[in-house]
Amino acid sequence: MTSLDIHQILEHLPHRYPMLLIDRVLDCEAGKTIRALKNVSINEPFFPGHYPHSPVMPGVLVIEAMAQAAAILSFITMNAKPNAESLYYFVGIDNARFKKPVMPGDQMILEVELKRSLRGMWKYSGKALVDGTLCAEADLMCAYKMVAPAA
Repeated sequence: MTSLDIHQILEHLPHRYPMLLIDRVLDCEAGKTIRALKNVSINEPFFPGHYPHSPVMPGVLVIEAMAQAAAILSFITMNAKPNAESLYYFVGIDNARFKKPVMPGDQMILEVELKRSLRGMWKYSGKALVDGTLCAEADLMCAYKMVAPAA
């Protein structure tokens, strides 16, 4: 089992503020599962517009956080890190369900399980929980591709 702090997360994801949605990896087993943490703060850049009178984390960002956890799991599984010659795309979402809103002050736990990987295509099952209560779940698909370096 592997845990990662924010500095190690930055090595495993190309995302940066304001799109970095993982604060800590609690545990990760290469080729199997990852559990990651997102501390949801009132200072998030989306809260002033979603919604000012009752702030709620957008569901698409909850799913994006699951995808970022999945990307970390993939890179750990491949024993690789993202670079200028690689791209990791989010290519599909199935069975997305939103059960409970994620609010400022919540600690969102992301649980992602690798279902299969074949020729650069990765399939996962993901959940987002707050205080042990399921907030969202989805099946995710991502693609890893090598690209030619920019000239």
